[in-house]
Amino acid sequence: QVQLVESGGGLVQAGGSLRLSCAASGRTHSSYDMAWYRQAPGKEREFVAVIWWSGGGIYYADSVKGRFTISKDNAKNTVYLQMNSLRPENTAIYYCYVKRAGVEEYWGQGTQVTVSS
Repeated sequence: QVQLVESGGGLVQAGGSLRLSCAASGRTHSSYDMAWYRQAPGKEREFVAVIWWSGGGIYYADSVKGRFTISKDNAKNTVYLQMNSLRPENTAIYYCYVKRAGVEEYWGQGTQVTVSS
């Protein structure tokens, strides 16, 4: 079993920045794809960004391109999401997600991000 613990959420004014962290512990594996999703009030959970284990490729949702940056520290089993130029519409619970294709997948408990106008 793998546990994911997110941190770094909070309240920030529009235009500000936050850095989310997600640390994996337990029976971790080096070949995880690691991603961030978010869920705003009254909306479905949506994809934000992913960093793939194979080749280290990165992909972002169009809505965050140029403002958000996903990265990871393999030694710490941690994935990060640097969020700049935040907007009120970015307010949501942000979830960490890790997957080893065809084997296992895990979700974090979520961290609240609130952007005030």
